[in-house]
Amino acid sequence: MTRPRNLRAYFLVAVLTVAGLILLLREHRPSFLRPDLRLSAFVSTADGSVTVVDLVKLKAVARIPVGPGLSGVREHPTRAEVYGVSSAGGYVWIIDPRIDQVVARIPVGPLPYSLDFSRDGTRIFTTSSGNDSLLAIDSQSHAIVARAATGHEPVLARVTPDGLSILVVNRREGSLGIHDAGSLALRRSVAVLPQPEQVCVLPDSSFAFVLSRSERRISVVDLRRGVLVTNLELAGAPTDMLLKPDGGELYVISPEAHGLQAINTWTHEVGDYMVLGSAPTRGVISEDATLLYVSDSAAGRVTPVDIFNRRIIRDPGKGFPVPAGVSPAALRFDPEENLLLVVSQGTGDLAVIRVRTNFLLTMIPVGEHPQDLAVKLF
Repeated sequence: MTRPRNLRAYFLVAVLTVAGLILLLREHRPSFLRPDLRLSAFVSTADGSVTVVDLVKLKAVARIPVGPGLSGVREHPTRAEVYGVSSAGGYVWIIDPRIDQVVARIPVGPLPYSLDFSRDGTRIFTTSSGNDSLLAIDSQSHAIVARAATGHEPVLARVTPDGLSILVVNRREGSLGIHDAGSLALRRSVAVLPQPEQVCVLPDSSFAFVLSRSERRISVVDLRRGVLVTNLELAGAPTDMLLKPDGGELYVISPEAHGLQAINTWTHEVGDYMVLGSAPTRGVISEDATLLYVSDSAAGRVTPVDIFNRRIIRDPGKGFPVPAGVSPAALRFDPEENLLLVVSQGTGDLAVIRVRTNFLLTMIPVGEHPQDLAVKLF
């Protein structure tokens, strides 16, 4: 009788061991496939530093002094580099994640706020709000290779998916500038809502949606004709908008309205509305467009949303609500979408959430009032 019992026990231990190994491999696939690979998050903080977080060991490993007024943190699509701008310093900065050091500061003019990359990653585009200019930077030489005039106070430059145009959001002028991606020459300027700050573009580069955080409306711009189509009425002033990967729907988040609205991007109609919580602020959408996570800055949590069924996920065995510290804001997935990373501005932490279970793994201290983050596998 002892032998069969021992066999069953050994079999159970073997099954649990294999299951644990499979789970571990799924969670940290890059580090197991290639031990020399690193997966890190780069979090900007209010004191002008960037904190580097090892996402395999789940701990902060470096703190890099960069400069005042950091924003627009982005990982380069092909190179082992992390970019951002110093609004107060007037330059684009570049971090080499292999040595965790700033390797370049490129002066671009007063008050840059964001940047974007060309489709092949060879050029970086940014604006100088103080000089009303659009600039192109060569990613290899770090030299400014083109410059053009814009409207008043350009706060954002975005490359269209076809790579042919650069869209510039001119905040003080209330316009969307459509520039040629090669020469940066202005092709058309379209009047939009007052104080615009954000733009989303359909995958076929046909239409753009422009958001103003001071307005309860969104502007719809026909990029091929260069005209304003309409201003869509919203339930409340928005703080973020996310485009479904196939371009079929646009999700607009509004803390004032306590939820989000879905907009049909083909008919330009405002559709379903969902109540999510106290003050939903920022969001991130999964690559397969099944899940949307929204940070609630007042409730200190992240809300997982089933997009297809238009419901908050409250399934048994999964966490809800998902705690994310005090005043959670910016969110990012890791490349495999195993982890959800959330900046907690009130506690100065990076919340790490396991996507499969929607449970908080840990809170990693990153510094005073963290703002933005990038994630790089290299």
